[in-house]
Formats: sequence, C-alpha cells, structure tokens
Amino acid sequence: MSATDQEPSSRHRATAEQLELFRALGDLAPRDAQDLMAYPFFSLAKSKRLAPIDFRAGSMAIRVEAVPEHGMATIWDADVLIWAASQIVHARDAGLRTSRLMAATPYEILTFVGRGAGARDYQRLKAGLDRLQSTTVATSIRQLAERRRHRFSWINEWKETADPNGRALGIELILPDWFYAGVLEDALVLTIDRTYFSLTGGLERWLYRIVRKHGGRQDHGWSFDFGHLHAKSGSLSPLKHFVYDIRDIVRRQPLPGYGLTIERASSGAERLSFKPHSTDETGKVPRRATCAGDKL
Repeated sequence: MSATDQEPSSRHRATAEQLELFRALGDLAPRDAQDLMAYPFFSLAKSKRLAPIDFRAGSMAIRVEAVPEHGMATIWDADVLIWAASQIVHARDAGLRTSRLMAATPYEILTFVGRGAGARDYQRLKAGLDRLQSTTVATSIRQLAERRRHRFSWINEWKETADPNGRALGIELILPDWFYAGVLEDALVLTIDRTYFSLTGGLERWLYRIVRKHGGRQDHGWSFDFGHLHAKSGSLSPLKHFVYDIRDIVRRQPLPGYGLTIERASSGAERLSFKPHSTDETGKVPRRATCAGDKL
C-alpha cells in the first residue's frame, strides 16, 4: 500500500468469517448511491473497456482501472450495487442489522433490476460480478485529506454457494467499506425510477443518474455545458460524437420523470438543461412523500 492509500481502521478489517451474513429482503424501492451517480466510475460501452478512467475536478480525483481478462465494470454491472444499496437502506430503515456480507439468489437480483432469470441471464450476472470484483478504484472522495486515496474494488469477493448435496443455493458477496459507508453511514442515496432499468443505452443510463442527482425535484432543474458533461461521463467517445449522441437523447426524451432541452448561452456555448416534468395545472411537480434515506 502506498503512502497515499488510506489505512483501513480496525473496524473494517473484518474477513468474511467475521462479518454477519445479511440475506436479501423482498420487493423494495430502488436506491442509488449519489457518488456513483455524480462521477465517472463505470464504462458506458457494452464492448470491453481496458482504458482507465482518470477524472479530476479541483481537489477531487478518481482513477478506475480494469484488467484484460474481464475489462472494466460497466454501468449495467452497477445494477448490482443499486440492488445492494436498496437492500441496505431498506433494512436500516426497518431497524434491521445490515452487513457488507450479503447473500441472495441470482433470481432475486435479476428480477429486481428488471432482467430475465434464465441460464444466459445468470451467466451474464456472474460475468458482471467478475468485472465488479476485478475493477479497481482509487479516489479522494470522502477522504479527510486531499492527497489521500481510498483504493478498493466494487466487490471485495464473491462466491456461489451450495448445500451439502451440491445443490445451488445462491451467491454471497462482500461490499467495499467505501461504498457501504456512503450508503449506510452518510445516507448518500436517492430513490430512482424503476424504469431506469429499462434504459438500454449506456449513455442514457448515465445521463439519467446525473439528471436525478443534480436535477432532483427542483422546479427549475439544472444545466451543464457539453464540455463539462463530457468530462463527467468518462466516455472514450470524442466530444463531437458525444454531443451528437446527447442531441439524439434529447430528441427521444427517454429519461423517466425529466424533460431535456438544449439551450444556447449569450456566449454561443450550448448547455444541456433538464428539469422534472410538470404534471399539474400550476406547472409544478407534485411533491410525493420523501422516502427514508433520500437526500437532495
């Protein structure tokens, strides 16, 4: 470990044998981790990505690296982390004990994220777990000192489980402390629309998460210039192609709950603007009851 890596506290040196097992709960609202929504942590492409993500904004830094065998974890693989965050927040709000060691059946995870539950879907889930485990992240986010880094993989380890007769029981996985602490201790989560899982494009999935994180339920929404948006995506696509793809998303309006527009500033620069859909006569978005664990 380098001098800039964060030393784990004794509270988090637990092995799988020391962690109490948390078993998946039933149907619940999907929640996403705000840090993962706001910054470039995942590949947006369905093809294997090996080029690292290296993102800086002021004193904040992120570097994501992949291994040739599996490639970088994708934004579809991140559905597993949305499932995990949803489980943790729901259990906490119900007064149940949570843990970084989680157990579930593939069916429970796959159906939660809106996928099929056949053999092919199971194999894709396992490939995604491999990418989450082998992708490494080093970041200064939520570190007390600017130059310090927390280094981790999205999943510390995972395994398939079976009964004494060899019959499959499910899977177990261990979440990294950085992710778990952000969800459980800092409550850095937002409820997302379940329709998110139906978005097929990596860029539109990423864009929904950015919009949900920054636009929230503010009546006047938010906006980004294209250059900044491109940097926050971590995309390998050239800016020109990136802007073309964003324009296509604006034309199609696929993001649940939000409207997108392109506006031109007095300087001539274009910005992507977004705000919640108005659904009543006043033009304001009706306020639903805030789910426990939500922050804006």
